[in-house]
Amino acid sequence: MTKLLFPIPDPVTVPLRGEDAAFPVTRIFCVGRNYADHAKEMGDEVDRETPFYFTKAPAHLILSGATIPYAPGTQDFHHEMEFVIAIGAAGFRVAEADAMALVLGYASGLDMTRRDLQTAAKDKSRPWDISKDFENAAVIGPITRAGAFGTPGPQAISLLLNGKPAQQSRLSEMVWSVPELIAHLSTLYHLQPGDLIFTGTPAGVGPVASGDRLHGEVDGLAPVELTIGDAE
Repeated sequence: MTKLLFPIPDPVTVPLRGEDAAFPVTRIFCVGRNYADHAKEMGDEVDRETPFYFTKAPAHLILSGATIPYAPGTQDFHHEMEFVIAIGAAGFRVAEADAMALVLGYASGLDMTRRDLQTAAKDKSRPWDISKDFENAAVIGPITRAGAFGTPGPQAISLLLNGKPAQQSRLSEMVWSVPELIAHLSTLYHLQPGDLIFTGTPAGVGPVASGDRLHGEVDGLAPVELTIGDAE
């Protein structure tokens, strides 16, 4: 047997709400510009021909309730409140009509972003990786099973920054719906149990500072909470 040079990290898991069970995370996909108002505030146009994606490493996922240091390498650290899909069944080239059968449940999440690095990358037509995929860049609350949540659409999605409203919309405002996203993503990847899909953020994104407290909610889901500490 080959000797490992260092220990294998523990699996990254998310608790299921009200259950003694955990969801092991294998991949994290994120949808860009999935709310028209957010695309507008960022000076972008929504591409209604096809969704687009970026990814985050599971190792960079943390659970709700954490306190994290202000992210290194940025002077413009931003919050983005998101609705998260947890995939519980395998699927490749899934028809939109069958897409919901892949869903195990949903969660509230935060896509934390080094906005100045993202802007610089966009200006030079470079990848967004260092602005989106870094330690503590993905935050998630407990997963609620799909049957307990119902059909995504009318539910409100919101974020409070230090108790004051910062983001507010409804899931029905997403440019691409849950079945549309799953069906399209399944033409690019073999979706597997353990995949998470962060579905994009509504308007109202903005900077955070040391000491700030974030509280995000999607109607029917456990909230996601985060405290920003001092820079390391």
